[in-house]
Amino acid sequence: MPEKRMSRWYFGGIASCGAACCTHPLDLVKVHLQTQQKGRLGMVGMTRHVVRTDGVFALYNGLSASLCRQMSYSLTRFAIYETVRDMLGSTNQGKPMPFYQKVLLGAFGGFTGGFIGTPADMVNVRMQNDVKLSPELRRNYKHAVDGLFRVFREEGVRRLFSGATMASSRGAMVTVGQLACYDQAKQLVLSSGFMGDNILTHFLSSFIAGGCATFLCQPLDVMKTRLMNSKGEYSGVIQCLRVTAKEGPSAFYKGLVPAGIRLIPHTVLTFVFLEQLKNNFGIVLIS
Repeated sequence: MPEKRMSRWYFGGIASCGAACCTHPLDLVKVHLQTQQKGRLGMVGMTRHVVRTDGVFALYNGLSASLCRQMSYSLTRFAIYETVRDMLGSTNQGKPMPFYQKVLLGAFGGFTGGFIGTPADMVNVRMQNDVKLSPELRRNYKHAVDGLFRVFREEGVRRLFSGATMASSRGAMVTVGQLACYDQAKQLVLSSGFMGDNILTHFLSSFIAGGCATFLCQPLDVMKTRLMNSKGEYSGVIQCLRVTAKEGPSAFYKGLVPAGIRLIPHTVLTFVFLEQLKNNFGIVLIS
């Protein structure tokens, strides 16, 4: 019988970084689609525009900020969720948590992680969107640390947390969609008896979780992106909501297809990497 292992608190951050390296171009295109206020470029058209204007490597603009975000936002939410889940499981004779508890725990972990990851998230959005701006308007951050330092020096510490409300709310929704739904989907698949705890089960469960997360968080993701990329045109969340609403209901789901194409593979890769890390390097449980 194979030995049982549990995840270490930092595995979520490492797995998310690995997934981000694979899906970053999709994330960049999603940001460009969400911030366009004129024109109707689709995913393919926007990708061609970026490559034609700034070259293939422009698709990886902001990668350092994306990795910095994963090591703050994702590491925090995974650490909170998995640590509390495993603690409750050990005191409950290994019985799985009810789904509503998973949802509440995911929301708390995601909200906390979203707040902590806001500065890196804002720099990530700005670096990705820089290629759309004319040369005189570009911020030209060298890397994530340079971006964080310059925002702090030029705009103040409060600006680092611009969009924190949306980032935290989105973090809560996406964590419910990803972690809580992944755990529940995996539990249902395993309880059916048709599949074992293998990579196919991990793939199927994470695919379902990625779809749930995309649908739940897209409106908040659009507003978060606009607030973080703004240069003062929005006085706050309410004004951003009003301006976006004037563009019609579909404005809240701008970039839905690339968001799904990016978030679903990212979710699948994250959990596949996480399960492999746990199975090979996790803490061995003694019966």
